[in-house]
Amino acid sequence: MMVSRLEKIEAMLADDPTDVFLRYSLAMELDKADEHEASLAKLQELTTENPPYVPAFFMAGQQLVRLARIPAAQDLLRQGVEQARAQGDDHAAAEMSEFLNSLGEK
Repeated sequence: MMVSRLEKIEAMLADDPTDVFLRYSLAMELDKADEHEASLAKLQELTTENPPYVPAFFMAGQQLVRLARIPAAQDLLRQGVEQARAQGDDHAAAEMSEFLNSLGEK
């Protein structure tokens, strides 16, 4: 029997539940499996870490847009831009700002 990517990530997380990148990867796999609420919950956890994991804001924002939850996406992206700037990640801040602008954000 083939082990899915999701199962592999879950197994690795069992060994190291605090691994931020594995947790992010799990959220991405849940999104691919159309497990959107579970995926968004995992991304939300990453946005409330100390420090917040900046890519999680962008991925959650994109996922919310695909689910037609634009106001929620805009709020999250605004927070993400703030966090990215606070962490000195100008590239991520610019990407999220651009995406926010594409949603009609002023």
